[in-house]
Amino acid sequence: MRVIIVGGGALGQHLAKNLIDQGYEIILIERNAEHAKELAESFDCTIINAEGTKPEILEKAEIEEADAVVACTDNDQNNILIGLIARSSNNAKIIVKTNEEQFMAVARKLGFRHIINPSNTSSMIISDVLRGVDTMELSNLVRSNVRFISIIVGDKTAGKHLSELPLPSESAFVGLYRESNFILAGKDPKIEKEDELVVVTNSDQMNKIYDQFDESGV
Repeated sequence: MRVIIVGGGALGQHLAKNLIDQGYEIILIERNAEHAKELAESFDCTIINAEGTKPEILEKAEIEEADAVVACTDNDQNNILIGLIARSSNNAKIIVKTNEEQFMAVARKLGFRHIINPSNTSSMIISDVLRGVDTMELSNLVRSNVRFISIIVGDKTAGKHLSELPLPSESAFVGLYRESNFILAGKDPKIEKEDELVVVTNSDQMNKIYDQFDESGV
């Protein structure tokens, strides 16, 4: 599997090391020349010293051959821009990191499915720990090929009740998030635009579900 990582900060480095250890082919793009040199001496992968927001640099990284692109620089706008460029160049899985919630919302509206917000995730875990809830136990539920995925509702789906939406076999709605509120699927809520649907499925059905709710071709 070929993965392009844009941004050689702490997250980019940890991810690269992890994936290299798993046998992935990694291309790491870092704009700071001195830092890129240090990375080249430490990592057994291709290091490109350049600005990852430039289409020609992603072309140099042979983005058309990539299975995934991870935009994890320290700039939210740049990460979104990298994601947009990558999306126009390839059908690879695109993962965008945002630090600010406002840009997380922007990324969702632009149709990105995989958005990482480290500060938001960390604060939620810490908050739960303070309440005596061990949220990390959720990982025990994700076994074998079971997956929890989320879909942002667009115009095509809005206005329907949850029970009206078909799903592939071995899949079910858990509920939906509407702003900060969670509504269980059993209440059969009427869906609104920008709702976030939560689905439990298996890995074989994920693409079918994404395609079903894809309103933008992204």
